[in-house]
Amino acid sequence: MSSADQHPPETASTGAIPRPRRRVPFWDNARFICVALVVVGHGTQRLIYDSDTSYAFYLLIYAFHMPAFAIISGYFSKSASPTRRQMARVITDILVPYVIFEGLWTLTKWLVEGHANPNLTEPSWTLWFLLALGIFRLVLPYLSLLRWPLLWALGISIGVGYLGNVDSTFSLSRTLGLMFYFTLGWWLREHDIVRRFRLIDFRPWWLRACAVAAFAVWGFTCWRWLPFWDDIDLRFWFFYDDSYADLTADQWWAGGIRLGLMGLSLILCASFFILVPRGGLWWTTLGQYTMYVYLLHSFVLYPFRESGVLRGLDPTWIWLPLITVLAVAIAFATASRPVRRLFRPLIEPRPRWMFTDSALASGSDHRSDPTGSRRSR
Repeated sequence: MSSADQHPPETASTGAIPRPRRRVPFWDNARFICVALVVVGHGTQRLIYDSDTSYAFYLLIYAFHMPAFAIISGYFSKSASPTRRQMARVITDILVPYVIFEGLWTLTKWLVEGHANPNLTEPSWTLWFLLALGIFRLVLPYLSLLRWPLLWALGISIGVGYLGNVDSTFSLSRTLGLMFYFTLGWWLREHDIVRRFRLIDFRPWWLRACAVAAFAVWGFTCWRWLPFWDDIDLRFWFFYDDSYADLTADQWWAGGIRLGLMGLSLILCASFFILVPRGGLWWTTLGQYTMYVYLLHSFVLYPFRESGVLRGLDPTWIWLPLITVLAVAIAFATASRPVRRLFRPLIEPRPRWMFTDSALASGSDHRSDPTGSRRSR
């Protein structure tokens, strides 16, 4: 199973040369929209303390955007035993950038806040997802050997909430909490579900209407009962970072709450994928560079979030759309070619000196985003 955003090559029975693989724009569109929603969520987070509408909008996004990202990453992951080159890519694409950006965050906090606590076991802000991708890749070959891997992954995602000693160290709580979504993405590819049932192509008007209705209903629910969601700390449930006891739900049935929220997220993820554009657009290729957006946008937002300029903004109907647009603009800017060219040594390092075989670091004729997007150099 290839990690490329392509259908398997088609071969003729006559032994003709296989047709070239065709890239599916849908997946690049979905990737970029997901990472743009990450930026929007982080950009509007400070508004939730002063605006109920902003809070409801925040809950709407956080209910599905990281599960959808995990599904996409799983869809383009392999369950076979990794080759030497694939193992090297875990180092070059995930571990080395993680260390580099942890160092940059340590330096930033020291310069801005006057103190820093370097600790590679505690990921800074967005870096947890890099570690999650690495752990997903390590666990998947073993999980795929089991019968009913989806059921096992669901058990892991729900069961980890009962373990108070599994915390944010190496982002383990979030990783295991999101394990089901990643495994679901792999399972969909493994069983060729998307192609067999034409899930990308089959989009009648009524299905799109149902997808819009799902988001509308959840958005209204977030806004209408916001005091209740705030009382039970619903937004922290969507982080998959705390145990049930830390969320003041240490009863035996607490896992049922997570199960229900996972059901909600699956409905919203399905609705999201239904609404993602299928064809190539002017920004489609930016979906191949999601890690640039993911790793760089936090440095852009950091001074605004920490300075307090995003607090007390009124009226909401002006500031929420404005900051949302600015966040999307940041996503486009951090995925742009000049930015990629400048920061490629940090985000896509090729440390040949680390390997006994330097070819493992240099790669072949393509590079791969950690989420599985294969692209030409």
